[in-house]
Amino acid sequence: MEEVMRDLAPAPLVNAIEANGAQFLIALGRAGGAEERDDERVQWTIGGSPIDYHNSVVRADLTEASADDVIVASRERMRAHGVPGTWHVGPSMRPADLPDRLVRHGFTSGGHDIGMAVDLLALPDLVPAPRGLTAIRVRDDAGLALWTATLGRGFGEGEREASWVGAMYARIGLDNRSWRHYLATLHGEPVGTTSLFLGAGVAGIYFVFTIPEARRQGIGAAITLAALHDARALGFRVGVLGSSPMGYSVYGRLGFRELCRIGIYEWQPPNSPATATQLSTA
Repeated sequence: MEEVMRDLAPAPLVNAIEANGAQFLIALGRAGGAEERDDERVQWTIGGSPIDYHNSVVRADLTEASADDVIVASRERMRAHGVPGTWHVGPSMRPADLPDRLVRHGFTSGGHDIGMAVDLLALPDLVPAPRGLTAIRVRDDAGLALWTATLGRGFGEGEREASWVGAMYARIGLDNRSWRHYLATLHGEPVGTTSLFLGAGVAGIYFVFTIPEARRQGIGAAITLAALHDARALGFRVGVLGSSPMGYSVYGRLGFRELCRIGIYEWQPPNSPATATQLSTA
């Protein structure tokens, strides 16, 4: 695992947001048996998932002369694997007109993730939450099955996405030191999820989800805070995440601040229904 990051300046934080997200996607794709490319120009994971968000180009440092060829190559690898895919266009990606080039080559804008970071030493001790709420760390197959079933009650593509994520977590292993997963229960009933991914020297938050009938009670904030407190206890200083517009105010109340936007550009195989997946929903 990389050295823990302690620099709170904006530029290093933006780099950490991008790097943690890239490592997260590469790790899940690798668990799914994806094809990887990682050279001085581009990094991607393609073919390991049925979900567009997870067949992804996560880094690109291209010239104006080379960019179109690389975009076409990524699209053709998606086509060859028969999967939808995405480019995650963060601030470090070049050239600057990548979004326009992607659209010209058949990609469509799927919105953006809002890159946010927080100083873990400034976290609140508690947030308002309903009585009877507990955040439980997933430690065994039974707990992972409950986590997966809960995520499948409305996150992203529903059961399809949750089943794939749960299967990847099982392959990675619940004892892997880079990963921790949490299930929120209310009076013993599962109501929410989150995952903690430790990479690029920071603590990344993913798959924050509250079942629809339990929303607007502070459950998403509470389970996120529990995961971040664990990261702080492990010696981490910085927490990062990619927020959806729905989760933005929730994370703001925990002390997160917006530092960048990461554009999601999607490609669908011919005759495939369009899909769009966000990684963070409070």
